[in-house]
Amino acid sequence: MRPRTLALAAAIAVLPLTAVSLGVSTAQAATAPHATPRVALPNTVNPAVAHSEKKGDVPAEQQISVAVSLKLRNADALDRFLTAVTTPGSPQFGKYLTPEQFSAQFGPAQQDVEKVKAYLAAQGLTVGDVSANRQVINAHGTAAQISQAFGTHESSYVDPQLQRAFFANDDAASIPADLAGVVQGVSGLDNHAVRKTHLAKPNAVTPSAATATPSGMSPAQYTGAYNLNKTGADGTGTTVALWEFDGYKSSDLTTYDSQFGLTGPAVSTVSVDGANYDSAPGQGEGEVELDSEIVRGAAPKATQLIYEAPNNDQGEIDMANKIVADNKASVISISWGSCEPDTTAASMTAVDNAFKQAAAQGISIFSASGDDGSRDCTRSTSGSTVKAVDFPASSPHQTGVGGTNLKVTSSNAYSSESAWSTAGGGVSTVFSKPSWQTGTGVNGTMRTVPDVASNADPQSGFSIYTAGAWQVYGGTSAAAPLWSGYAAQFNQKAKAAGQSVLGEASPRLYSVANSSNYGSTFHDVTTGANQDFSAGTGYDQVTGWGSPVADALTTALLGGSSGTTPPPTGGCTAAQLIGNGGFESGTAAPWTASSGVITNSTSEPAHSGSWKAWLDGYGSTHTDTLSQTVSVPTGCASATLTFWLHIDTAETGSTAYDTLTLQANNTTLKTWSNADAASGYVQQTVDLTSFAGQTVNLTFTGTEDGSNQTSFVIDDAALNVK
Repeated sequence: MRPRTLALAAAIAVLPLTAVSLGVSTAQAATAPHATPRVALPNTVNPAVAHSEKKGDVPAEQQISVAVSLKLRNADALDRFLTAVTTPGSPQFGKYLTPEQFSAQFGPAQQDVEKVKAYLAAQGLTVGDVSANRQVINAHGTAAQISQAFGTHESSYVDPQLQRAFFANDDAASIPADLAGVVQGVSGLDNHAVRKTHLAKPNAVTPSAATATPSGMSPAQYTGAYNLNKTGADGTGTTVALWEFDGYKSSDLTTYDSQFGLTGPAVSTVSVDGANYDSAPGQGEGEVELDSEIVRGAAPKATQLIYEAPNNDQGEIDMANKIVADNKASVISISWGSCEPDTTAASMTAVDNAFKQAAAQGISIFSASGDDGSRDCTRSTSGSTVKAVDFPASSPHQTGVGGTNLKVTSSNAYSSESAWSTAGGGVSTVFSKPSWQTGTGVNGTMRTVPDVASNADPQSGFSIYTAGAWQVYGGTSAAAPLWSGYAAQFNQKAKAAGQSVLGEASPRLYSVANSSNYGSTFHDVTTGANQDFSAGTGYDQVTGWGSPVADALTTALLGGSSGTTPPPTGGCTAAQLIGNGGFESGTAAPWTASSGVITNSTSEPAHSGSWKAWLDGYGSTHTDTLSQTVSVPTGCASATLTFWLHIDTAETGSTAYDTLTLQANNTTLKTWSNADAASGYVQQTVDLTSFAGQTVNLTFTGTEDGSNQTSFVIDDAALNVK
């Protein structure tokens, strides 16, 4: 019998009664000693606390909401997968995961979610929503209950730089030691951090200067300058998610479309944590409408989903996880951010974990690098003397977009470009340099920002219709949605060419930029500077690699094919299509497998290497599954699935008690049973030629009855077409 056991969920110890449970509410109760050892959660104190004035205790009865972020599993295997899925030539290139596959392999386990929920409830907190990908648990309670649960003390402060009152925990949060391997961090213990827009106006323009007719750069000008009008794509069949903390008026978007003759799917709102600002948009209305209108200009036929969340740490984390769990968009455009030194690292890590899931699912993210140059905290607590970059643009799992001043000819062609003097850029103090960030001008050990750039200077700003009038807006808020519109165009072209979506863009963009194609695919911006960095040849920390030459960049990303027409149906490129067929990554992805199926246990040897897929072997009623989705191309003479199968059983005789079934979608291809047991591996061959032109979910299902184990061990799978 297989030597493994099913673990029981760990019991949660209920802490002793304190003033909280006794009903003390006139003042915040002091945190009582805990019966179990506790572990501090690093980076959970807002940096503003260090230079703000404490005014007293938060009232014990004040309600506080928190987001408890859980750790991802199999972190090393996830990093290997993210590298492989974005590397052309890798067997896993472009084989993105579904949200279900990601959660099964890398997301927090359900038993860990239940463990944390039980602890929160035991502390008197009301446990709310759990994100669909199990990465975030929301809860709320009184300040006294929050203090008890996380070993904190909540105080009232005044930020002297911003002249704003806020509450915050004085010291790092802590949790019981038995949760330390599960909990990533806690956000919401303060309400200081808010995300600001990266939107700018020309110096001479004030709200009173709004006009009845457009005067800034039109879609024809920026699509002409960047060759977006030469790709042969308009975003048809793609979806872009806009990341917002305010609302918009549909009538403003309609006016913009009408003015420039643009037609496409109606924009719709997706509420996060109950936020929906559209009935009364606030000061960020111009940001939301700028984002939507630039995406419309670059990719008019793309569907736009505007996600709206509360402007706080919890809202940002919940929005990130909802977008990736929904998995409706292949591109995310972000024009809001906060400087790294003013943001808790725990919250940034929680968002970045969601970005890892986006990368695994093939979702591109473009984030504005900020409008305060290399001193991103200029308008916030840390001040203008601090060199700092903006988050989320500093995350290594998205593409940071810097800003330029673009000049366009009278025929809407590219003329020249220089760095915008206050475009965000510099060196992260939080994230290490990712392996793909290489090339001329890339130095140091930490992540540098931005990766690419496009027009952002308000002096060469865009014509935007907002709040019932025409305005001229700039800022890296305009640059991020422009690149997002390009990604939507590319995804349309890739689908037509039978290729995968762009996915995590930076590794692929850096690969092109470091090739002989750089000069034809990017406008290398070599003049201008922000406070601390100058533009120059190749990569720089103001404009990254530069702005797009969209048609040539698309050709390069598609591997040299123009992508203007699908591949001929009569041709076939010999290839092996199964990802991780030998399971040597140590995890299932891009397979989806039942718990414990992927193993290097020596009780059943692998056919080669150390890892294999071991279904069943319990000697009790049990079902295991192993599946992977592949696309079988047209025009190939054959498509042949092969794998090595070892069947080891304690059953006797020729009666089939335990079975292994292979299905392609809903078609059963072959069934094996305990009666097929052999002393070693036997190679199996299955013809899939009849599935040409289809996306096929290949599923192995192993089923045992109530006695006498049968193990079905699979290794070295391949699907060869020729």
